[in-house]
Order: sequence, then C-alpha cells, then structure tokens
Amino acid sequence: MTQSHARTVQRLLRLLTREQKIAMLHQHAPAIPELGLASFRTGTEAAHGVAWLGSATVFPQPVGLAATWDEDLIARVGEAVGREVRAKKAADPNVSLNVWAPVVNPLRHPLWGRNEEGFSEDPHLTARFASAFCSGLKGSDAGTWLTVPTLKHFLGYNNEHDRSLTSSNLSDRVLHEYELPAYRQPIEDGVAGAVMLSYNLVNGRPAHVSDLVQRHLRTWVNGGSVAVVSDAGAPSALFRAEKYFADGSTAYAAALRAGVDNFTDDGDNPGPSTTYLEEALERGLLTEDDLDLSVARLLTLRARTGEFDDDRGGSSPADNPTAGSGETGSAETGSAETSALAREAARKSVVLLRNQADPQLLPLGDTPGSIAVIGTLGQRVLSDWYSGTLQNECSLAEAFSRRYQDVVAEDGLDVVALRCVRTGAYVGLPPSSDTTDDGGVLVADKTSPAVGEYFTVKDWGSGEFSLQSGLTGRFVAAGSDNYLRASAERIGGWVVQETFRLVPFHDGTVALQHLASSTWVRVESGTGSLVLASGLESTADRFVVRTIKSGHEAAHAAAASADVAVVVVGNDPHLGGRETLDRESLDLPQSEQELVRIVRDANPKTILLVVSSYPYALGALADTPAIAWTSHGGQELGPGVVDVLSGDAEPTGRLPQTWFARDADLPDILDYDIIGSESTYLYTRAEPLYPLGHGLSYGSVRYTDAVLASEVPGHFMDVDVTLTNKGDRMAHELVQAYASAPAHQYSFPRRLLVAHQRVEVPPGARVTATLRIPVERLATFSTVTASMVVEPGEYLILLGSSASMLPVSVTVRIPQEGQQHRRSLGAWVPARLYDGNSNMDLVPATPLAGTAIAPADPSVPGWAVYRNWEGKPITAVHCEVLSTTTGRNFGGCSISAQAAGPADTWLNLGRCELKDGYSGKVRIDVDPSVLPAWASNGTLRLVLTGDVTIQQLQLCPDEQPSVTR
Repeated sequence: MTQSHARTVQRLLRLLTREQKIAMLHQHAPAIPELGLASFRTGTEAAHGVAWLGSATVFPQPVGLAATWDEDLIARVGEAVGREVRAKKAADPNVSLNVWAPVVNPLRHPLWGRNEEGFSEDPHLTARFASAFCSGLKGSDAGTWLTVPTLKHFLGYNNEHDRSLTSSNLSDRVLHEYELPAYRQPIEDGVAGAVMLSYNLVNGRPAHVSDLVQRHLRTWVNGGSVAVVSDAGAPSALFRAEKYFADGSTAYAAALRAGVDNFTDDGDNPGPSTTYLEEALERGLLTEDDLDLSVARLLTLRARTGEFDDDRGGSSPADNPTAGSGETGSAETGSAETSALAREAARKSVVLLRNQADPQLLPLGDTPGSIAVIGTLGQRVLSDWYSGTLQNECSLAEAFSRRYQDVVAEDGLDVVALRCVRTGAYVGLPPSSDTTDDGGVLVADKTSPAVGEYFTVKDWGSGEFSLQSGLTGRFVAAGSDNYLRASAERIGGWVVQETFRLVPFHDGTVALQHLASSTWVRVESGTGSLVLASGLESTADRFVVRTIKSGHEAAHAAAASADVAVVVVGNDPHLGGRETLDRESLDLPQSEQELVRIVRDANPKTILLVVSSYPYALGALADTPAIAWTSHGGQELGPGVVDVLSGDAEPTGRLPQTWFARDADLPDILDYDIIGSESTYLYTRAEPLYPLGHGLSYGSVRYTDAVLASEVPGHFMDVDVTLTNKGDRMAHELVQAYASAPAHQYSFPRRLLVAHQRVEVPPGARVTATLRIPVERLATFSTVTASMVVEPGEYLILLGSSASMLPVSVTVRIPQEGQQHRRSLGAWVPARLYDGNSNMDLVPATPLAGTAIAPADPSVPGWAVYRNWEGKPITAVHCEVLSTTTGRNFGGCSISAQAAGPADTWLNLGRCELKDGYSGKVRIDVDPSVLPAWASNGTLRLVLTGDVTIQQLQLCPDEQPSVTR
C-alpha cells in the first residue's frame, strides 16, 4: 500500500463513527455519503473467469491451468480475468473488485469434490501458480491494483461431507510443510490482498476462530495488511451447526479477535451480523480498537483498487476499466485477444497420457482419414459452478469438423420413449408446446411414440440419470411447482434439478425418483401431467422404457465405419463430485467404461480422451492405444484439444496431481496426516497409474549425465542434466528435479519436487538444462526446534520427466555446521510436537488458543513418540493435564512414560494414575533400571489411557521443582 493510501485509511478511520465501522464489517457495507464512501461488498467469483455476472471469457478450470505448468500463461489469464472484472465494474458499480480467487488448498485427496478448483497436490507448486494468477489479477501497476485477490480457504479443507462439522487433524509437520506454504508465498510476494477462511475445524477448533491466523498468517511479510473474509454462512455456523459458542455475539466477537475482518452471513442482509457485533461491544467482548484493526484492513483493500484516488480528475476505477493494468487494451469480455488466450490455455493444458500404438496414433496429422467423435462430452462444452456464461464455445466434434473434412459425431446414448403402466399413455410434450419455449409441463397422454416425444438418457454414474428432450434439446427438470418440464438448457445450479434415479422392478418397469428432492414422479389424474409427489416408492408411477435407438449399437457402428475413433468420457462438473459433494470412487462410471470398450472393440485405432475435473482410475482401459486428459477447458475446449491431437501444436501439459490406480491406494478422505497415512505423491508407496508431472510429448527425450554444476552452501545448488531428442519433432520437455533422503532421521518425503524447467530439444539435438534448487526446499519441520530445518546429511537429487520417471541423479551433502541443539532436559515441550503417534487427536487446549493431545478413541490407548532428547539420566517426567474423564466404555485414566528398547520394544519408565476430573501438573517417577536404555537413544513414548488431555511435558534431570512456562 502506498503512503498516500495509508494516510487516507487513517483519515477515514478517524472520521467513522462506531456504528459506521460495524456496518463495514458485513459483506454488504452501505454507502457513507458524508465521507464520500460508496456502498461496497466483498467477493466477485473469478476462479477461471468472471462468474455469475453474465457472459465472460471462460478459461480452463484451475486444475487445468495448473496442468500447463506455465506461470507466465497463468499470470496472463489472471490479468485477462482482472480486466473483465473491471469491465463488469464499469457496467455495474455494485461489482466488487475484491475477487474470491484463487483456491490454494493443496489437492491432498483426489476424491475431494472441489478438486477442479485447486492447482496441485504439491504445496509449493500450488504456491507458485497461485502467485502467478494473483499477480495477473493484481495487475502490473505498482500503485493501483486491478483487483484484490483472495486466497481460499484457510486452512486444511479437502472434504465436502459434513464440511462444517469435521475437524482436520494437522500436526505441526503437516501444517508447516504441506498446508501453510501455498498461502505464504502469494502473501509475501505482495500479490494477495485477502484470505478466506474455511468451513471446517482445525485440530478441533473452527477455522473461523483458529489461532493459526494470528500465530502464522499475520506474522508473515505483508500478512498484517491482508483482509480476512469469512466463507458464506460460516459465522452463524459457529453457534448453530457447530455449537462451539452459546450465542451469536460471543461467536462474532471471537471470530473478529481471531482475525476475521468481514462477515459473509445472511446474504445481503447485514442486520443480524451488525446486531451481534453491537451486542459484543456492549458486553465487553470487543473494544473499538478491535473494530479499528479490521476496518483499517478493509479500507486498505478498497484503497488498493484506487477507490479513494482523486488523481484522475475525480474518476473512479469503475470509470476506467483498464486502470491499474499498466497497459492499454480492451477490457471487454469475449475480445479476440482473450479468446486467443483461452485457446492457448486450453491447448497447453492438454496432457498426453499414453501413445503406444505402432505406428503411434498421435499426432493425427493432416490426413488421418475419417474420424468418429463418440460420447456426449464430444458434443458439449460444460461449465462448472464457478464459471461465467459460456460464449462462442466450440465443442470437440465441431473443432474436429473445422480441422478435418470427414468427421461424424455420435453421443452413444439411448433414445427412449416412456409409457406409463397405469394409464397406458406415452410421455411427451403438450400440443401447445413450441421448440422455442420451455415445452410446457410434460404429459402422459400419447397413444404411441412420435417424433418430439423421445428422450435421450444419460447415465452420469452413482445412479444419476438425465433426460433430454428430442424436440427441444432441453433437459427435463423439476420446477418450483413440482411439475416436470423439458426446460433446462444445461444441468446445473446450486441444487441440481435435472437428474433422476431410475429404479428398476422385476417386471422390467422403472420408477423415476427426482434426486434433489427425493420425491417420485407420478402422472396426475385428469391432466396426465408429470408431477413430483412425496411418499414411499410404492406411490410412484411405473414406466415401460421403449428403446428407440440403442446408444451402444450407434457407437459401435460409428467407430467401425471410421478410420480413427475418438471416444470422449468424463464428468459433468455439477454432478458426482463438486462443492458439497465428494466423489465415491476413482472409477469411471460403468456406463462410460462400457462405451470405451464398445468403441475399442469396433476400432483398434481408438483414442481415449478424458474430459474431467479430477483424476480417474482407468483399470483395464489404461491400455487403450492413445489416451489424453484435459480439464473442462472452457469456451475453447474443442480447438485447444484438436490443436494437440492433430499435431498442429505439441503436447506440453503435465499432470499437476497423481492419478492413482485404485481406491485402495487412497487414505480415508478425513485423514489429513499425509505422513502417517503415507499419502500424496510425497509419501505414498502405491504404484500410481500416472504420477505427478507425467505427460508425453511427440518427441523422444533421453536423460543422461547429471552433475552438480555449482553450489552456494546454504543458499542454492545448480544441477546440469543432458537431454537428447532421438525423435523427428521438437520436444517440449518439462525437466523435473525431486529430492530424496533415505538416511534422513525423520520421515523425509520419498520424493519431493524441488525444481522444474521447460526445455526445448530440437530433433536429433543434445541440450543441457540447468536447474537451480534452493537449499531451503530440503527443509523439514523440526519438532525439536519448532522451525523449518535443513537437516545435515546426504540428499539425492533425481531428475526426469515425472515423479516416477527419474533416470539420473546426483548426490549432495548438507554439512553439520549451523544445526541447532536438540531438546534439553528441564524445558517444557508442547505435547503436540510429537514425532509419531497412534490413535491421537490434536484438540484445543482452550476454546480459542493452543493445541493439546488426547486419544481419538478413549477406549483404546493412544501414544505419542518424542525423539532426540539428551540421553542424560532423568528422575521424572512431568505432564500438564488439562482434563480427564472416566467413561463407561473404558477404565480409569493414566499416563505411562516409556523408553525405546531394542528391536522396536518399549520399556516402562513409570506410570501415573489419574482421578476423574483432574487438571494440573502430574509427576511420573522414573525407574532407574531403565535409564541405560534411555541413555542409548533418548526416545520417549507417552501412552495415554482413557479420556485424558495433556498440553505439555517436561523431563527432569534431578529432584528440582518443575519449570513453569
């Protein structure tokens, strides 16, 4: 923030009344005309284009942008989005220049419903892409920001099921090595001006009152000026769904003091929020100084956009949509420039997963012969919840037709007629329906099927089906009056109204259940209208399904008659996995699997194209001759993909996350301990289907001769690797460097991405690539020093084309100098800083601060291990107990102290029984006979039996009183 902005903020802060300050803390802040302040709200959605504000350029989903591994491109996309936000602001002053993007939660678990919104499972890769996108959204003007980006969602958010009630258990190692880096870099780079908190709890405490905001985020460079906004409805969840507080004023006060500056609650009605804040002030839960801190950050956010600038003759940024961009150019949505950028992004996000036929199927070249594009996703461009309205979109089939002459499209879906068993009539449109309107209410009054009374049936998996009218092309949906109409242009909405469950009966008939409402389709007596009715399955009408056209037969025929078949499968971003809904499995729906099998059986020259928001396990389909993946690529999906498959452009996309081979390779989605569960590419021992960084080119690159070229101890090392292209095309190789440390004293990742670089290798040429690796990337969080530490010892730097294809390596040694001492006896150590655990939860030490440990299941003993103590003799172990509870399902509470013995055994140092309801410090006397084992390794294990919570521990070398904190 400039000094001028800072002065303006302080001036306004002095002039605002207490009531005006409170009003500014809600998402929808009113105007204050006497101070020249316009009305203001936080939040314009802009994950991959301007959303919810009409037509806008739709770029690939964030996970697709990440597949480009191209920070310059991502920054240019961010700037294009920022310009379009400015254009929307110019047309409507109510549009906010505070954009709620990007999502920087690392993609820890591929079944997370919001996978499409994130960048990568690697936190540092996520940080780099987030900084690039934010820098574009911010613009290049040093003084005025194009928009103010908001990082989402702080912290530990990777599940949708019960997302407001589940707790993400984050050890300090996972917190510092995996969760925090993605937020820290964009903030310290000065390109993010806000952060949104997450719905979930972290270590038992709601994220909206987490002490992690003040303990970490606010301490970073630039962190003090970053505005923190709540997620929608989360403030009231603190005292309603979560029941963490007794009332609204207590919850709001705690959230504000924890760091929340802006409350998104009750839609555009600020009344409840302002009432809670006023009550909190009256009760002494808040002071006006607390308000000032938050209001100052919100005013800073607004000042950054130029809202308070008067150096343009009184014009505001709303009048100048290119203000702050640092460049001139169109700010209109859908310009030729942004469309070209969308195509570039779509093209660079395509990942070639397999190309194994002999000769290779891809690239198709100029004369591939006839092409059959098979699958519903080959003919449609789908948007997601955070997309703008698509404009000038081009499907795959259309793009193939533009590039080649002989192209046919087949969706491979059944076309059916429905006859109501009870009335004997077929379902269709009313006589007055028109193909230009919504078709009216569907009626079962036809004596026989006829054109316009057929429905295309699509199985989306997990029991979800859609019905699309053959006459209007619209999807059957339930209206607010519960009548069914063929009215929807697409499947979508916060609550999807266009999907049904087809419940089969033994006689071959089906009942239709509307999934959003769990109600049943009935034919209304008298009118014959199709209406939804509550009740049991037995109340539903039953229908005979007459197949007019077999999708399987049509797909087989289309594939068999073509020289090349492109079968397109994937997901609809509104179904199966999305916000509020996690996926059930990595597997493709069985209907999609069968479609691929049918096409492969008919044509050996089959290309499998997966268009999806997330990875799939392909099973036996993974041996299809050629396989490519793209996210939902936005309006230029078709041209971008065809550019690559044709060979007009090289495939440069690489996977930003692992594609696992089977569900069994994944941990429970609620297990956030990536180290203990051995999950993500960092720790997994599963053989992936496709690893992080995987992606083929049309060249043929071989890696040789890795050497340590230069080194600045403690700062960076340069590693050279030689690449040779044996192919006849230019290879665009993404050289990746991973670190490993098999002898590391802690659980160092099996492979850790530490550098990457794009390299072009001409046909027949040898090129040397130099990768600079910061030494700090080798750091792990030390539970002894409570800081990130590069441990001394040998590290292996492996180089190659993915996390699993690393043919060359070089060894580097980190010297002992500069390492900090290990734990000293007599010091109090936070119990949360363990090195390993079993059945142990991280829980709040107090409602608003601190973290303690307790058995996750009190009926089973839980243990925590603490390594690297001084091996000197000890006489006692002290523990600070916060609480004990004796339950009916387990015996009394106790704490046992143990020393590591030979062959993975444990020797008892001592034990302490605890009374029900006890809190305070306890002493466990040490058995002197066990001290030789203790002295040999200095490893302690605490075993907690029953419902006992401890916050810290101390090892005493003598009989002196315990040291207080």
